[in-house]
Amino acid sequence: MKPSEVAGRTATGAVRVSWRDDVITSISPIDTESDLPLLAPGLVDLQVNGYNGLDVNAETVTPDTIVGLSHLLASHGVTTWLPTIITASEDRITHALRCVAQARDADPVVARAVPTTHVEGPFISDRQGARGVHDPTFVRPLDPAEVARWQRAGPVGIVTISPHGEGTPTLVREIVASGITVAIGHTHATPDEVTAAVDGGATLSTHLGNGISTTLPRHPNVIWRQLADNRLSAGLIADGHHLPFDTLEVMLRAKGPGRAFLVSDTTEIGGRPAGRYRTAVGAEVELNAHLRLSEVGSDLLAGAAATLLDGVRNVAANTSLTPAAALNLATRNPARLIPGGRPGAGELRVGGPADFLLLGPGPVGTPPMAVVQSGRWVRGAS
Repeated sequence: MKPSEVAGRTATGAVRVSWRDDVITSISPIDTESDLPLLAPGLVDLQVNGYNGLDVNAETVTPDTIVGLSHLLASHGVTTWLPTIITASEDRITHALRCVAQARDADPVVARAVPTTHVEGPFISDRQGARGVHDPTFVRPLDPAEVARWQRAGPVGIVTISPHGEGTPTLVREIVASGITVAIGHTHATPDEVTAAVDGGATLSTHLGNGISTTLPRHPNVIWRQLADNRLSAGLIADGHHLPFDTLEVMLRAKGPGRAFLVSDTTEIGGRPAGRYRTAVGAEVELNAHLRLSEVGSDLLAGAAATLLDGVRNVAANTSLTPAAALNLATRNPARLIPGGRPGAGELRVGGPADFLLLGPGPVGTPPMAVVQSGRWVRGAS
């Protein structure tokens, strides 16, 4: 039988963590001179479209897709994640949501790992650049009634919108009142429209610095406004392609340690060999050897291929943040933003989820040495 305790070093010293079933029962400091692996909470990813051939947005998505993705992501250290459904017809969005609901019902580990979903679109900009590779055929105006229909199909926790146009603050308030977090992204909104949406209750920025026109006024612009507003927490993709590292550094400084978080934004191309692929959303994309995923024929990125742990490593290696602070961006910070999320997710605390990973000595790297999710060993054995 595999052990139900692990020892490792944390930012505050060496500890031994014990658990029963899926709950941490004790955390005890230990004295040791031996080299212990870094012990961290399980990673939390609020934006996952797919990975390694499994795609939340495919026409062929089934509950087994969600179950398979959940177990696959756990092997890379992600123990909590939000399936991310992008711009599509209402029927396709609700089908994906039903698949998530059915997967949660079928597998208690998945139910804990997937507390809700993130619907990115279809209420976004229809303009080239800001739209990204979302299908323009299905971009449509913000509609709280449609969001309510989504909720009847499956769990909806975050909805990304573009806050351009009259009446947006009122519509945002209506969506927020239903228990959903509203995020701003894929937008050509003006700075004042952004502020109006935040006044209406929007609290997140989706992959800030991306999903936006490739050229902007020096100032004011929509990026500065989101960075300056402390009511917004900013999701950032740290794969080395979506944001140059100096830009990432400045954004992290502007938001401070508690109002930024990392997302992977991985697609089903992640984990696959370099080459050209046709995606479920209708775009032809190319993955290069450096994990840059772009739309063929343009300089636009088409989602990401690097894992969330890759992003943690990049932050630790290329910004002023310590490894511990980099890990917070992918654990504690995003966990606190999940509507109705599991208490203690993204932290190591008694009574919290038995979700954690062990990382080798030296720089934070991949893959993890071992992962425990919901009290079961996913990778490694001690």
